[in-house]
Amino acid sequence: MNNIIVGMGEALWDVLPEGKKIGGAPANFAYHVSQFGFDSRVVSAVGNDDLGDEILKVFKEKQLKHQLQTVNYPTGTVQVTLDDNGIPCYDIKEGVAWDNIPFTDDLKRLALSTRAVCFGSLAQRNEVSRTSINRFLDTMPDGEGQLKIFDINLRQGFFTKDIIRDSCQRCNVLKINDEELVAISRLFGYPGIDLQDKCWILLAKYNLKMLILTCGTNGSYVFTPGVVSFQETPKVPVADTVGAGDSFTATFTAALLKGKSVPEAHKLAVEVSAYVCTQSGAMPELPQVLKDKL
Repeated sequence: MNNIIVGMGEALWDVLPEGKKIGGAPANFAYHVSQFGFDSRVVSAVGNDDLGDEILKVFKEKQLKHQLQTVNYPTGTVQVTLDDNGIPCYDIKEGVAWDNIPFTDDLKRLALSTRAVCFGSLAQRNEVSRTSINRFLDTMPDGEGQLKIFDINLRQGFFTKDIIRDSCQRCNVLKINDEELVAISRLFGYPGIDLQDKCWILLAKYNLKMLILTCGTNGSYVFTPGVVSFQETPKVPVADTVGAGDSFTATFTAALLKGKSVPEAHKLAVEVSAYVCTQSGAMPELPQVLKDKL
């Protein structure tokens, strides 16, 4: 089986108080997967502008492979402000390049040789990219080891009930945080039951292999039909939490594909995301001691 792992969706600049940093969940995911030795790709679009050229330059410096289409829209930016606890608040610009990812023959070929893909809800806010993401997922070959990870990443008002439902039907792994789970439960009218019961409902309703629930400082869970894994969140000095969730997803995916059990993959994912919280920005290089655990 092929081993290409794809992060698909937004590629952009996070404009932070101290300056701009490369961002977007798919790029963060693909970068951290590549640190564990996997052949990863970022699939997105950039504008024919200086910011787009800079993204290509940064990806080259980080040796991050990509299929970035250049389109006639500006490269995406997000204005990020941090609250007193280092938690990011986002102002995500609309009508940008990553809203307009075309589905090309090259993208079809990539889909046919992809073993795992991670996608979210944000890049589906516009019909062009949403159609391309869905075609990519539908083109991927179905196999026992294929992972289609919907890292829901609700941002501002950029999601609808239809987008969430369609993505849950196409994925086999759902990653969601506690606040998002409450929002989704309201959207779908689930009764006022506890978070774990809501997770079991989603796992069964969409016939998922796994559901990952992160609860900030209160730990994280991985639900599968046979096993529940829980890990406490380590207490670390937080620089910022930008990209920490993406590093969790990337590490968990890489560990599963290396044959680790769900609890083993979960434990390492927590360790890596805790380390990323101690660093500024979404794409710090991981220390060798963490890489060596795979």
